[in-house]
Amino acid sequence: MALAQQQLAALNRLIVAIAPTNRFYRPRLAAAHGLDGFSSLAEFSARMPITTKDELARDQLAHPPYGTTLTFPPETYTRFHQTSGTSGRPIIWLDNTESWQWLLENWKTIWRSAGARAGDAVFFAFSFGPFLGFWTAFDSAQQLGLRTIPAGGMSSGERLRFLIAQRPRILCCTPTYALRLIDVARQEGIDLTHSGVERVMVAGEPGGSVPEVRARIAQGWPGAAVVDHYGMTEVGPVSHGSPDQPALMQVMHDRYFCEVLRPGTLQPAAAGESGELILAPLGREACSLLRYRTGDLVQPVVLPGDEPGRFALAGGILGRADDMVIVRGVNLYPAA
Repeated sequence: MALAQQQLAALNRLIVAIAPTNRFYRPRLAAAHGLDGFSSLAEFSARMPITTKDELARDQLAHPPYGTTLTFPPETYTRFHQTSGTSGRPIIWLDNTESWQWLLENWKTIWRSAGARAGDAVFFAFSFGPFLGFWTAFDSAQQLGLRTIPAGGMSSGERLRFLIAQRPRILCCTPTYALRLIDVARQEGIDLTHSGVERVMVAGEPGGSVPEVRARIAQGWPGAAVVDHYGMTEVGPVSHGSPDQPALMQVMHDRYFCEVLRPGTLQPAAAGESGELILAPLGREACSLLRYRTGDLVQPVVLPGDEPGRFALAGGILGRADDMVIVRGVNLYPAA
């Protein structure tokens, strides 16, 4: 089945599942004449309004604590997560068992793309909080047969000595913390040459797709490849890099319907032109989002052999739509 047909079928299944009970989207779907689905992806994009994070935050403020976006009764949900609040009021996002498993299947794709193998040890160098990302990484790694090593509640020096003792093949953390561990190792005389780390999986910040940052991490963790990934609490894991193509992020198009729109006009951006990423997760019925405005700027590129509708992201996440500044006609972002 062609990608567009596959996406449309999944989208319409999702809409039929959520339309009867989702109080946030039912009136929007009714206004778009889409309660029973859409005849094409183009019709969906033309009729369905964009959803913003500010709308979700205001909805939860008006209908505490979870808002009206839940498809099922609150007592059927088993996972609680919250956004970081870096761009406004944090929002709460819940998942039931089925939607959580859908997220874990996405993360399994990320692990496989990084070359993770059953029996590998993964060292999670962070403290577990309400942010979704590393919980999905942890649970999916366990399901794949990876040995998951939690390393929260430690100083950086203690964490490094713990890592050296365990010799994990994979380190999972933010880009800045991968750099911080390098500095601490230097200060405390800890040799990372024989750490056992062959992959540094980074997320939560754009640094993993910035060549200079990626090079510094790889140099500080000798013999390790840096693999980036992108996701959000609201939508889940969306794209991933790979050791052999670190400058490209592959989008999971079979799991998401993705649009890239020009920030000013919200018209479709051409291939190679930067724009804002708009997402619709196609299998997260418990807490759905349709045409969600991420605020993240990307540059879609069509690779040789790609079928229509499929693209990768050159350079990962370039920055935030509201952070871009123009200097002498050149778009610049703080991440650069």
